[in-house]
Amino acid sequence: MDNRVILVTGTPAVGKTTVATRLAEQLKAHYVNLTDFANKKQLVLEVDEARDTSVIDEAKMRRKLKALIAKAQTDIVIDGHYAAAVTPKAPVSNVFVLRRNPVQLREFMRKRRYDEAKQKENLEAEILDVCLVEALSKQEKSKVCELDISDKSVDETLKEILEVLEGKRNCYYGCVDWLGMLEREGKTAEFLSP
Repeated sequence: MDNRVILVTGTPAVGKTTVATRLAEQLKAHYVNLTDFANKKQLVLEVDEARDTSVIDEAKMRRKLKALIAKAQTDIVIDGHYAAAVTPKAPVSNVFVLRRNPVQLREFMRKRRYDEAKQKENLEAEILDVCLVEALSKQEKSKVCELDISDKSVDETLKEILEVLEGKRNCYYGCVDWLGMLEREGKTAEFLSP
């Protein structure tokens, strides 16, 4: 298989779907939104009402994604905050972990009307690098690219991703430190529970 399998991951509300759909359009790639995929393929085990989220069968999803990738005739862009955990490692060519300043991310979540508990959980995940750590532990580290998309347009973010894919820009991680930023600004208590 010579087709690329590109993961776009990051905390909910960071901008993954917008970037991933535009990337798929640009590459003329097959686009997979993991939430939709889980619903269509009946991979939802239960709905966690308290957290307003679905619990998926990761093993079944991994098998379904493996089959989809094996049959693909084009590049595939997979979008989801747990994409790195459920996509088989071998075929993945790139993992883009989108990061956003927690102050901006909180505003995005408020606009989407996330309740306080969901905002808190997702902000803490962003500050503590949860999606990045998952990508580094589940995929090949050399394929993980962390992008701070704070204050960047979708076009600017897309340009960076395309430059990485074309070999014009190096891929790296470890460039974002929201916890350190919040500590320097004296805002840690505002975002993290004791």
